[in-house]
Amino acid sequence: MSFPSLTIGDLFLPMAIIQGGMGVGISLSGLASAVAASGGLGVISAAGIGMNEPDFASNYIEANNRALTREIRAVRAKTAGALGINIMVAMANFAELVKTAIRENVDVIFSGAGLPLDLPSHLTEGSKTKLVPIVSSARAAIILCRKWLSRFGRTPDGFVVEGPMAGGHLGFKAEHIDDPAFILENLVSEVLTGLAPYTAPNGLPIPVIAAGGVYTGADIHRFITLGAAGVQMGTRFVATDECDADERFKQSYIDAREEDLMIIKSPVGMPGRAIRNDFLKSAAHGDKKPPSCPYRCILSCDHQKAPYCITLALANAQKGRLKYGFAFAGKNAWRVDRIMPVAELFNELATQYAQAEAAAI
Repeated sequence: MSFPSLTIGDLFLPMAIIQGGMGVGISLSGLASAVAASGGLGVISAAGIGMNEPDFASNYIEANNRALTREIRAVRAKTAGALGINIMVAMANFAELVKTAIRENVDVIFSGAGLPLDLPSHLTEGSKTKLVPIVSSARAAIILCRKWLSRFGRTPDGFVVEGPMAGGHLGFKAEHIDDPAFILENLVSEVLTGLAPYTAPNGLPIPVIAAGGVYTGADIHRFITLGAAGVQMGTRFVATDECDADERFKQSYIDAREEDLMIIKSPVGMPGRAIRNDFLKSAAHGDKKPPSCPYRCILSCDHQKAPYCITLALANAQKGRLKYGFAFAGKNAWRVDRIMPVAELFNELATQYAQAEAAAI
């Protein structure tokens, strides 16, 4: 069995699997530490991470920084494995969270929901934190390489290429989500071609990680064969014992049918994929109007017109209160039929990978 490893700069992962960062509160220290201990890259999502802090609404930036610091240190106390933080560019406190992550010496910062044009400016002298943008096109990857080279004299340490089968907010126009031209295989190939003239800061090819709809070990084998250096998976890790979400949130994945996965228009101005429920049905009918915006957390959110506060909705869902929120999920979430330990999931994926590798010989 030869499951691939992944190297990003001087960071070595025994298993070429990155756990997707899932907010609000779905991937915290519990899930991230289990993934890191299994040889993958565990990822904490910084989105709404301070939701349980008493001053979350009144002292938003400090509350989130405090919670992020605590979660990072909780992972470090449990495992020496690799840790990443997912920080969305669209977040109003993006810069503060990036500085906190770098100060805490996280291994990787993943950043999407916009182009992180200024991300390298936050690196401190001697910092070993790797910078890995999340993109949905070769054009975005090339722009970032050019801009970073021009302004900072360096390129990204890697790229996550996220396709339209992903859960949560999607970096595509609504009409492109089901367009065969935008399948992940095409996007990965296009990004690999676009990045050919560039090298990573260590002088080697820039690692490209495939994300969005990767579900089985056979899927992983397919993308590795295509030229990806590794994969990112989110949905599979929700259905684990160590996932930080309430058991009712996880059960919503098990209960979901294929037709329950739907595209919504998020208050932040992007399409997103979620599991259909009564909350979303009511929102679609205009029945959910927040009295005020408590956080101003997403720059692109038009809170005066928003049918609901997405941070509150996702926080409620994370706590299992799905009557007052909803679960983001990837297109393959309906395939989930049980909850398992993270270590068992890794073993299953490795076995499936080996089977696909043997079949390809």
